[in-house]
Amino acid sequence: MIQLDDQQRAAQAWFRQLRNDIWAMLEQLEDEGQAPGEAGRFEKRVWDRTDHSGGEGGGGEMGVMKGRVFEKAGVNISTVFGEFNPDFAKQINGAAEDPRFFATGISLVIHPVNPLVPAVHMNTRMLVTTKRWFGGGVDLNPALPDADETAAFHAAVKATCDAHNPGYYPAHSKWAEDYFWVPHRNRHRGVGGIFYDHLNSGDWAADFAYTQAVGRCFLETYPKLVRAKMHQDYTPEQRAEQLRYRGLYAEFNLVYDRGTTFGLKTGGNTDAILMSLPPHARWD
Repeated sequence: MIQLDDQQRAAQAWFRQLRNDIWAMLEQLEDEGQAPGEAGRFEKRVWDRTDHSGGEGGGGEMGVMKGRVFEKAGVNISTVFGEFNPDFAKQINGAAEDPRFFATGISLVIHPVNPLVPAVHMNTRMLVTTKRWFGGGVDLNPALPDADETAAFHAAVKATCDAHNPGYYPAHSKWAEDYFWVPHRNRHRGVGGIFYDHLNSGDWAADFAYTQAVGRCFLETYPKLVRAKMHQDYTPEQRAEQLRYRGLYAEFNLVYDRGTTFGLKTGGNTDAILMSLPPHARWD
């Protein structure tokens, strides 16, 4: 085991608390569902990391819920440490000089039953090499985009950003726009949000506060979007469109997502890493 410093302990504790709050929020929405069947509950699986590349370990907790509102909701936390392999270390900020690393964070992907309710992705993390920074973001992924819904989501995200730095929303929303582009489909994965990485302003407390605010923004905003449409009727054609969109989502996560690459390259839990994949999708 390694000895964590105060900042590492604080970040790890926050991600765990945020995970608990998100689980509770999503289970409450399941209780409000009117579709047949029992309300879903999260099933937790604890995993330990075995690193064969010279690192020490760590692990995490994977949580998946399948219910009547959410066809699949995955919310995971992890804390891992060790050494990057030499080739991968060259790609990580501050690791070329010293391959040792520490990473702690939360990641979630939610695939609703109702195609009118938007899917969503959120992750935030702290990573330590010879440098120390935060990264992550939140983005909305509706199969059937709604202009008013998109505007409300972006307004909430912008307000969160503006409360910390007026330059964050323009920069981080543009970063999300660029990052969530699917080149082989010539389209974006969703309707955007924010994405940021290597956030180290020189004020760790301020960077941590911003990262916490991104998590709280999700916690406060997403339930409103779900409640607005979770009881609406939908057609077989809308369900088919949802499944086609999920195919696009899966393609991005498997081909381009840096978090997927990071998890696989650092000996993480494969099931937790691929938790983001939808339970059902179609390509036609």
